[in-house]
Amino acid sequence: MKNILKTFMVGGAILLSINSCTTEDLEPTLAQAKSVEGSITKVDNLYGLLKGAMSSLSAGSYYGTSLIATNECRSDNMFSNGTSGRYITESNFEYNRNAGYWWAQAYGVIATANIIINTDITALEGDQVKGATFQGQAKVLRALAHFDLVKNYGQHTTGSGNLGVPIVTEFKGEDLFPARNTIDEVYAAVVADLQSAFNMIDNSASLATFPNKYAAKALEARVHLYFGKYSEALTASKVVIDQSGASIIPADSFVSSWVSNGNSMFEIDYNTTDTQGLAYIMRTDNGVGVYGDVQPRSTILDIYDEGDVRLGVIGYEGSRLRNLGKYPLLTGADNIPIIRYEEVVLTYAEALLETGDAASALTYLNSITSNRNAQPYSSATKANILLERRREFAFEGIRWDDMMRTGMDAQAFTQDEVLVKTLTFPNVKFALPIPASEMDANSNMVQNASY
Repeated sequence: MKNILKTFMVGGAILLSINSCTTEDLEPTLAQAKSVEGSITKVDNLYGLLKGAMSSLSAGSYYGTSLIATNECRSDNMFSNGTSGRYITESNFEYNRNAGYWWAQAYGVIATANIIINTDITALEGDQVKGATFQGQAKVLRALAHFDLVKNYGQHTTGSGNLGVPIVTEFKGEDLFPARNTIDEVYAAVVADLQSAFNMIDNSASLATFPNKYAAKALEARVHLYFGKYSEALTASKVVIDQSGASIIPADSFVSSWVSNGNSMFEIDYNTTDTQGLAYIMRTDNGVGVYGDVQPRSTILDIYDEGDVRLGVIGYEGSRLRNLGKYPLLTGADNIPIIRYEEVVLTYAEALLETGDAASALTYLNSITSNRNAQPYSSATKANILLERRREFAFEGIRWDDMMRTGMDAQAFTQDEVLVKTLTFPNVKFALPIPASEMDANSNMVQNASY
């Protein structure tokens, strides 16, 4: 498995950077993995590795741009206007199997996380509680990466099978050419990691820029909801609501919160300039610049009530509608939320509805509208909850997942926003192609239909 093998080499390189090394350590082969045990001598070494995994998560080919932009322009929120030639194929569901998307980056996160998880912390110098927390945080990252992979490469949205993605739990394990696990197997592995992480992460680990215990539980609720496990989603989201101390950001702080991301349960910390980040791909500098390809559809304004504060993030650059308020810094230095507290609240509302408590579901649904200057709903229905999720999380990459988990059709548009085709659910074009490099290197890998 060529790309997964590369991630093992990346993990080995990260380890070599922890301590000083000799020329013998720099062999450009998988023999780098021989340094794993000897390179980690202190608990704090695990923190360096954790930061490396977070760096892979933040890459432009993963959460830094690609995952969010791709999923937004496949949804009914946005499309590609092709200003600089970016995201046209994604917007039209005509993927390039040589592109790879975030396959390699996600497995890079997994490879580094596996080194942390499989280290015997009892043999390390330092605080054992802190060591367990680092391992729990690594399990969150491994779970998130496997989940992102299975959602986008799995066959559950295609009608063509039940194959998910390979579950990788060892750094340079015995099976370097694994076959694809089933969707159910990946779901079970992801949930197991998140539940274990919640128990391992110390309460004092509260920074949103690294996964804390309630971020683990919030992500668990997301996973259960995606796979239609409503009782489980109800239980997980209730823990966050009852115990985390988080709250819905009020109306007058919603737009400004995107400068500080004050209500994130977990977010990616950016403190460097990235001129190919989400801000540059979603707008220009008042018409100056070469990006701005991913543009809101003209119908996006119609989903909001007059006076809804969320309209404050949407505006025009000349004649083009733009996301102006989310990821506001054109330097690309904005933090990117992975999951916000409002998602937990709306997950809880949907789980309440699906388990028979529509009255309580309405209360939680309207706790969002009351903090957005929007009209309250008179009833909690699936359609109303999905609409409120679309309003709240527009441009954050979540709408596509909602469309796929609820079996919605999708539309492809030209660069001038003219409808080209409607793709009915399920559809082979709803799964990304397994990268060509993986197919060439691993005889056990099965490609998705139509590629």
